[in-house]
Amino acid sequence: MKLQNKLNQEEVIAKKKAKDERREEKAKSDAPKGIPRTIENTREPDDTWVDPEDEEVKEDESMDPMSGYFERQREPKVLITSSDNPHTKTIKFCRELKQTLETAEFRWRNRMPIKKMVKAASKRNYTHIIIVNEDHRKPNALLIIHLPKGPTAYFRMSSVRFCDQIKNRAKYMKHRPELIMNNFNTRMGHTVGRLITSMFHYDPQFHGRRVVTFHNQRDYIFFRQHRYQFKDGNKVALQEMGPRFTLRLKWVQAGTFDTKFGEYEWALKRHEMETSRRRFFI
Repeated sequence: MKLQNKLNQEEVIAKKKAKDERREEKAKSDAPKGIPRTIENTREPDDTWVDPEDEEVKEDESMDPMSGYFERQREPKVLITSSDNPHTKTIKFCRELKQTLETAEFRWRNRMPIKKMVKAASKRNYTHIIIVNEDHRKPNALLIIHLPKGPTAYFRMSSVRFCDQIKNRAKYMKHRPELIMNNFNTRMGHTVGRLITSMFHYDPQFHGRRVVTFHNQRDYIFFRQHRYQFKDGNKVALQEMGPRFTLRLKWVQAGTFDTKFGEYEWALKRHEMETSRRRFFI
């Protein structure tokens, strides 16, 4: 028994020594560590993924309805309204959205049909209409129409936080903001990104140090607005201004809003959502 115990102890010691040696060799090795697998970097390949520097993509974008904005031929002028009989929180959101979009005006709906509103706004040289819908007395969706010929996009909206709900928020400034658009990489992503971008003035006022961000992650678009401050040559401090909300694209129409004869370029379908967690469209 004593001999057996001694052999067992020697075996344990040898295994421990070999393990320690392997650990030391690994620590000394210059080989890069493996990149962790995430849903984003393992997303399914998408044929509509585009390179913004591709000549074909540039040619298509030069002829789309938003090209006038990107060529600086048409300044944005946005009309913000709501569904009929809006409640307090919806009105509050419309006013905070108007502050974010420095070229926007907020007007009451007065039960006007959307088609009639599109014609009237086009005559008054508006470039966009934003309709804020509500459910259970809270804003829950955005309908964005680019004038005069579309496209139209409908987003579900969630996680709304108003400016006064954000702790230590920065004071609102009227300077035109810088705009950051992250991860709009597919054909549909480019369309949505260009539609959102065209609502903001193309000439930001950098001295205001105000920045608006739309960050797409797993087809959820997160909106944030900050004011930044340079502390030294390497560090920048951010202070959120608000409001804050999350968008989920539901459908895109080629023209202006039309429920009967509108041509849908894309619509989110339930069976596509359930097919794979690693399939994204924006």
